[in-house]
Amino acid sequence: MNLSSLIFGVGVLLISSAWNPTVSLAQEPAAGKSFVENFDGLDKKHWYVSDGWANGDHQNCTWSKDQVKVAHGTLRIGFARQQLKDRDYVCGEVQTKKRFGYGTYEIRMKAAAGSGLNTGFFTYIGPVHKQPHDEIDFEVLGKNPSKVQINQYVDGKSVGEEKLVDVPGGADQGFNDYAFVWEKDRITWYVNGELVGEATDPAKLPSHASKIYVSLWGSDTLKSWMGTFADPEAPVAAEIDRVAFTAAGEACQFPESIVCTLD
Repeated sequence: MNLSSLIFGVGVLLISSAWNPTVSLAQEPAAGKSFVENFDGLDKKHWYVSDGWANGDHQNCTWSKDQVKVAHGTLRIGFARQQLKDRDYVCGEVQTKKRFGYGTYEIRMKAAAGSGLNTGFFTYIGPVHKQPHDEIDFEVLGKNPSKVQINQYVDGKSVGEEKLVDVPGGADQGFNDYAFVWEKDRITWYVNGELVGEATDPAKLPSHASKIYVSLWGSDTLKSWMGTFADPEAPVAAEIDRVAFTAAGEACQFPESIVCTLD
């Protein structure tokens, strides 16, 4: 088990959700329906923008709404040198306000490069929601953006192999399609339509409806996992062309969806 990833999962995401004023502490079933977000705008009824806090001492940036921008059909989530609160950098994160259950989760994105940076697309739920900590991840570690890390958590424990898989051409060099299919009896991960990972052990499968997150953040301290932080000197950003969720059993929603292939 990667200790740095454990810290990230247990600490970072928990605190992120804890500071979200839209979170209800009551237990709720999955309420999110299938959607395709092409970012013609940013629907504040659907998305919450993290703003004004950091997720712990390991994070060297403060979440800022100014690092979340939509233009020309693209969501840009940034990281830049700017002092805010007690951090020297600012960074961006969006999360859905609703929770989603079994189905297919997809993103088309161009990740940010840079040692000490992390571009993430993941689902998360945890104790702050009066639920166990469940999580399913895609994370591009900027120290080596030729690969993406896949993993999952069950009840606060990293139960996957934290597998690094190739992203042909590089995750930072162009837009790539990432998808995972979360079913009751398995999870499968895909990069550009190719199967890159699978989990079928019942003890290693999340089971609680979760929120969807997209984020870019940095760390000075998680060196063994994310690399030694290198000041990017100029602002950098991850670019997101599309995020989609297709509920289990529902039809393919757009031609490029992995659901079309699997059907």
